[in-house]
Amino acid sequence: MLCRILFYVALLVVGVLGADDNGRVANRTIERTVQLRTHSIYAPYIDQDLQNRWWDFGADAIVNTNKHIRLTRNQPSEMGWLWTRLPLTASNYVIEVEFKISGESAHLYGDGMAIWLTKGRAEPGPVFGSIDKFEGLALFLDTYPNARHSYSFPRVVAMMGDGKTEYDHDNDGDSTSIGACSLSFRRTNVATKLRLTYFKDEYLDVKVQYRAWDEWTDCFTLTDVSIPPSPFLGFSALTGAVSDNHDIIAVTTSSAILSPQDKPRDKLRASFFGRGRKGGSSPSDSSSWSWFFVKLFLFVGACAGGWFGWQQYQRRQRYGGFGGGMGMGLGGGRSGFGGAFYDSKRF
Repeated sequence: MLCRILFYVALLVVGVLGADDNGRVANRTIERTVQLRTHSIYAPYIDQDLQNRWWDFGADAIVNTNKHIRLTRNQPSEMGWLWTRLPLTASNYVIEVEFKISGESAHLYGDGMAIWLTKGRAEPGPVFGSIDKFEGLALFLDTYPNARHSYSFPRVVAMMGDGKTEYDHDNDGDSTSIGACSLSFRRTNVATKLRLTYFKDEYLDVKVQYRAWDEWTDCFTLTDVSIPPSPFLGFSALTGAVSDNHDIIAVTTSSAILSPQDKPRDKLRASFFGRGRKGGSSPSDSSSWSWFFVKLFLFVGACAGGWFGWQQYQRRQRYGGFGGGMGMGLGGGRSGFGGAFYDSKRF
């Protein structure tokens, strides 16, 4: 038992000493995030004037103040959109979208929805409800295959538009895709979320939650990718002969504050006490060693506590419980004070 206790304690301490920052991505650390109210939206979505100060919605989109913004209903030939009024001026940002794509049919459904970071905004068109030949990034949440493929649907497909190239509709964006993955994000049992992380001109990462709560599945990661500066954030959906409900439940956009690339990092302080006041970096090397010795002291204390507990356990086993071998008849025989507690007929 003692060996087992010490083994678990050692694993815990080694894990603490070797842990990395949770915000560590692309050789950079997200020291903190600042939520952007202008590019975030939650229920009830609208104000007293049935409008939203920061967002526009239109076409067939319907606002249910208790549940969602429904871009399209489960009916053929519908199209709806939701766009920010102001451009996104942050250089580095994290966008988390909670959405739901559902319908009665388990076999025939479509067409899907799109997430946009483009120079233009609120222009209806044939590409998932928005215009073709766009300039910027589009993430297509495609649920209906227009051709035969070696991969499955639903599928997330990314395209970087240059304002001239058309979306490859017949092949579901194969020729224009810069990143893609097949994920069953339709009709899930948990809240479906997509998280986009972007560092200016350096890094683009897309993850999706669809299997279980707080279980994020990697979709794709790109480097040396550039989204046009100050894009508008938008969402659109389209149905044709087949249909689905396409709902936006919540959007959270945050500006990401990154650590400098050449900034020294203190893993001990960051992992044991969190990221700290300044992202987990210690002010000096002496401070780093101080945290190390603090944790070493705690480890030694845990070992000593385990050893003491083991000795007590051995003593109880040897003398038959607390008080055994200490005289006065406590816990021994059936007579005297100890006998009252020993008699099974009484208890």
